[in-house]
Amino acid sequence: MRERVLVARLDSDGDVLLAGPSVRAAAAGRGSGPADVTLLCSPRGEQAARLLPGVADVWTWHCPWLDPEPEPVRPEAMDELVGRVARLRPSVALVLTSFHQSPLPLALLLRLAGVPEIAAVSTDYPGSLLDHRLRPDVDIDEDLPEPERALAVAAAAGFRLPPGDDGRLAVRRPPDVTDLVGRGPYLVLHPGATVPARAWQPERCAEAVRALTAAGHRVVVTGGPRERELTALVAGRDGLDLGGATSLAQLAGVLAGADAVVVGNTGPAHLAAAVGTPVVSLFSPVVPAARWAPYRVPTVLLGDQDAPCRGTRARACPVPGHPCLGSVTAGDVVAAVQRLAKGVAA
Repeated sequence: MRERVLVARLDSDGDVLLAGPSVRAAAAGRGSGPADVTLLCSPRGEQAARLLPGVADVWTWHCPWLDPEPEPVRPEAMDELVGRVARLRPSVALVLTSFHQSPLPLALLLRLAGVPEIAAVSTDYPGSLLDHRLRPDVDIDEDLPEPERALAVAAAAGFRLPPGDDGRLAVRRPPDVTDLVGRGPYLVLHPGATVPARAWQPERCAEAVRALTAAGHRVVVTGGPRERELTALVAGRDGLDLGGATSLAQLAGVLAGADAVVVGNTGPAHLAAAVGTPVVSLFSPVVPAARWAPYRVPTVLLGDQDAPCRGTRARACPVPGHPCLGSVTAGDVVAAVQRLAKGVAA
């Protein structure tokens, strides 16, 4: 009988994509053959979860201690999760978190569900809640890239990537999107970000579309259904506006066909990495680039990484003028694209 593994990553699409290598490690099993992986994620991460290789089933759950717009804590919601996990009967759970999050509330619920083995990174003393505890800056480097942090949790429970798996981000093969983008080379500019502090100003994005077009590039502008007004402004007369026109799987196809992607520190940056496309990263240093920059693809990082907002985890820019990204010009973006074309990445 195949081992059942529960992997939890209760964040947004980008965070779930970064968990992909650890999911594949869990799916490879612990020496007795492949395992069945159930991925527990937030509704904000469901689309990405369904793109990950190695996932047998996806469960969504609104986590009140992690979601940026939390719902009230409801005992019946906790009971429902505990009961569902108890019926699944996983032999082990991997609780994947970022440096500012605690795995212990979820670990407690998993213990109540009877999960016999739980692994996580925890700063706080876990008592009997964890069987495999990794301590930041003791057992692992706190500045590990997020995919490697998650792989370390998997390894603590005995899971490793199978032979031939290089540990890069990956998604299932994306669909053909020729009907959306047409034929011929193109770049993608994705102006939106789920966290406003990480977004380049719309006017600068529009300037970049015009500058890239003047430099001989065809530019496709992407965004979600709620970003149609933004993408229309940014695309203007020069770009192809695909705002609200793609699912996440179709967006993966659009990014896969691009020569490069210009994007902030947001989910599509990690989706670009998952399909192997070079990234011009408009990176606001509210979180560390060492942990969150596009993983193992050619990347040029733009933005003042020593700006006053550094390390604040701010959702709204705390500094007038948004200096970390306000200093980036359309010319900088054109030059970065040229560097990637020449194979010169930061």
